[in-house]
Amino acid sequence: MVAKLKKIWLDGKLVDWDDAQVHVLTHSLHYGVAAFEGVRCYRCDDDRSAIFRHAEHTKRLFNSAKIYLMNIPYSQADIMAATKETIEANSLKEAYIRPLVFIGDGVMGVHPGNNPIRVSIICWEWGAYLGDDGLSKGIRVKTSSFIRHHPNIMLTKAKVSGNYVNSILSKLEVTRVGYDEALMLDPQGNVAEGSGENIFYVKDNIVVTPPLTSVLPGITRDTVITILKEMGYEVREQHFSRDSLYIADEVFFTGTAAEITPIREIDDRTIGEGRPGPVTKTVQDAFFNVVKGNNPKYRNWLDYL
Repeated sequence: MVAKLKKIWLDGKLVDWDDAQVHVLTHSLHYGVAAFEGVRCYRCDDDRSAIFRHAEHTKRLFNSAKIYLMNIPYSQADIMAATKETIEANSLKEAYIRPLVFIGDGVMGVHPGNNPIRVSIICWEWGAYLGDDGLSKGIRVKTSSFIRHHPNIMLTKAKVSGNYVNSILSKLEVTRVGYDEALMLDPQGNVAEGSGENIFYVKDNIVVTPPLTSVLPGITRDTVITILKEMGYEVREQHFSRDSLYIADEVFFTGTAAEITPIREIDDRTIGEGRPGPVTKTVQDAFFNVVKGNNPKYRNWLDYL
């Protein structure tokens, strides 16, 4: 449940939360073409607030819109400034941020014609996406019967709302039988990602993650790869089957919402010792040190309010 706050940024200005409404003929509501991002603002240990990898998230938002032929009527600098304005207007020290680019009302039918491209920025307080226990103890995962999109069916480098119907189906399928999250395979049967997370496994101190073929280029994924390599770990981007995960020493999800979430069980197979392993805990600690402003080496990833 998203708790009601004060303001939402909509089409160039802050409006009251309850006034941020759209018409039921909004094209994106009917046909699913809306680019969005998930971004986090963290309260750092020096009590300042900083948006993590703000520029990279904003660039990906614009890239997603470009892939789907939506011309955003604002610059990236405009959107970044509006994001800070929205956080401050709601008096938040930490926030989950959801910029959304969508096609407004006008003509109907599959072709959106000259309908306006609209932009909103919403923020709210959101803790651990898969639960505090999930972060500390790990989660249970099940392989979904729904496969990830083929890159020539849906354009997988774009973070757009329509793509997530696939994710919703997989999430509903596995949570209804008691699991925390879904594992999705690609059209060739290799491991792709979770319903909204990238995935990594560790075997003999080597870290492996799927290549950017049919998965979203995650910004937390890139963060983790960078941190691990600089800590001296070998990181491989390669295709692998799901049984590689069953016999892995460690497995974990990454994502802006999920952050670094350990996986303790997949398809009723215990992973490693059934608890977060040393590599997972090391990268998890390093990640939170970075986002909390405690590692000067990665200070350029923090956009302070």
